[in-house]
Amino acid sequence: MTSGSATSPWFVRPPSADHPARLFCFPYSGSGASAFSAWPAAVDDIEICPVQFPGRENRLAEPHYGTYENLAAGLAAALPPLLDRPFAFFGHCAGALPAFETVVALGQRGLPRPECLIVSGLPAPHEASRDRMLTMTEPELRAELRSVLRGRGIEPRPDMLDLGMHVLLRDLAAARAYRRAEPVAVPCRIVVLHRRDDPDVSPDDLRGWHRYSREVDFQETDGGPDAFLDAPDALRKPLTSWMSRRSRIPRDVRR
Repeated sequence: MTSGSATSPWFVRPPSADHPARLFCFPYSGSGASAFSAWPAAVDDIEICPVQFPGRENRLAEPHYGTYENLAAGLAAALPPLLDRPFAFFGHCAGALPAFETVVALGQRGLPRPECLIVSGLPAPHEASRDRMLTMTEPELRAELRSVLRGRGIEPRPDMLDLGMHVLLRDLAAARAYRRAEPVAVPCRIVVLHRRDDPDVSPDDLRGWHRYSREVDFQETDGGPDAFLDAPDALRKPLTSWMSRRSRIPRDVRR
């Protein structure tokens, strides 16, 4: 059963009307909605909705989004039919930035905001220029891309690497152009996830997120920076606790 009359290009499948809540998942630089292909369609009755950015995978023929602000504006325009029930955003690594900007864009349009913004493995927007990938050379990036693909059980062909680099370099150009000199608070809870085995991001690197909401919760989970790809059980609680928490709040004091 679906809601809406057609599948939006922003999503790889029509949204379901069978679940009481939705979690919109934002992929990291160089990837697309397939980054969440191993995730179940729903976790604890929350529908998983991977977001498909233009300029990759089944949207490869479309122009690249250019900037995170453009990306957020386009997505915010497409989201209203899907905001008919509680929802949250999850952004891993550089996906945390368009997730945050989409929260801002929804507010500017007077649209519902998420119950929770869950970010993983990236410093806060005003400190995002510290992302190590922004300083890597093209050979280093190609090696990184090869490693990620092999980690997903894919032996990359040269043409596959070339296509992946085409997307990754444009995504990184958007990341380099992104600047928020000062924090902008959002009216939702933020959960900041740190992977204990992440060699590049420390808990201190993530502390800047506390300036973006009146309620920020820092949590550590097992695994390295790419452990989320297989939807490990360690992610279940931080991804779904916002919904159980919402059910405990009296209806008359909810936003």
